[in-house]
Amino acid sequence: MTAREVDRLAELVTIETPTGDSAGLAAAQQLIRSWISPIVGDGDLETVEGVAHLRWSGGDDPTVLLIGHVDTVFPAGTIAERPFRVDGDRATGPGVFDMKAGIVIIAAALEKVARPERVAILLTSDEEVGSITSRALIEREAARVGTVLVLEPSLDGALKIARRGGSIYRLAFTGRAAHAGLEPAKGRSALAELAHHVLALPLLADDDRGTTVSPTVAEAGTVTNVIPEHAELRVDVRAWTLDELERVDGRMQSLGAHTPDVRVDVHGGINRPPMEQSVSEELLACARRVAERLGHAEVEAVSAGGASDGNFTAAVGARTLDGLGPRGSGAHADHEWVSIASLHERIDLLAGMIDDLDAASESGAG
Repeated sequence: MTAREVDRLAELVTIETPTGDSAGLAAAQQLIRSWISPIVGDGDLETVEGVAHLRWSGGDDPTVLLIGHVDTVFPAGTIAERPFRVDGDRATGPGVFDMKAGIVIIAAALEKVARPERVAILLTSDEEVGSITSRALIEREAARVGTVLVLEPSLDGALKIARRGGSIYRLAFTGRAAHAGLEPAKGRSALAELAHHVLALPLLADDDRGTTVSPTVAEAGTVTNVIPEHAELRVDVRAWTLDELERVDGRMQSLGAHTPDVRVDVHGGINRPPMEQSVSEELLACARRVAERLGHAEVEAVSAGGASDGNFTAAVGARTLDGLGPRGSGAHADHEWVSIASLHERIDLLAGMIDDLDAASESGAG
């Protein structure tokens, strides 16, 4: 089994799948279908606003929904600079940890479960940009099935039982252009207005509540000798509670200008609601029972600052457990890596959980 899973991981990582690359995503989906369809039947491609997402229904009465994403943050061409490699227990390459190893785990676990036909699967193509086209699909499937296991990477082996929610904003500033040498006073600098907000917005954060407000991307100006008429700022907000996201959203939506005659337009809002710990308690207990039966180390659990599609599934009331992917590190970074040994631990854990949840469902206890 070891060689096959590593070969599969190598093949999937080598197909580059940056969000929006329809050709790369289609090639990866075709490969994944070649692994999973012989076990549970042909999957469907559901296309939303031109973006295709891969889905297996799990029949009329599925036991559990497995969720992951095919897209990565790395641009096309990264694989030439950082090809898939194995060094001892470590496999490296773009997207290997977040989250192509999780997809390999799904395919292998399905071969081990008693009734794979009762497992629903959803592998989306735009998670890395906020699941804009897949959110309704995720929410629909989570509400239909009621129990969700998310194959996002673990945190040093720990499962993720809570996640901060997040908001995404784009601030557009419109001033007035002028020659920077001849008549700069006639200009109204959109860049200067942007700078005010870069300094002021982090003050909306609340360290005690774990709320962060982070300006992340800024663009302004055209040439050196022109006062910038247009500027744009992207802002990332994270919070553990919906109340905090709503507090910050209220402030963001009412932002005004510091500079006379400059207009500020706010786009965006709350993207992912928080995933609260209560939705994970029963599934965490299941994971710990399975791990003990397998002779694995005790399963640890953590709250994670980042968001995932598990935030959406929790918000519709589905039991949700996240972080069932492998051990490793470096998501979204050049030093990304995954533990090969942990692939097999997670395959066995996932298969055991699916069987236990299926049995509980049949007995009326799940």
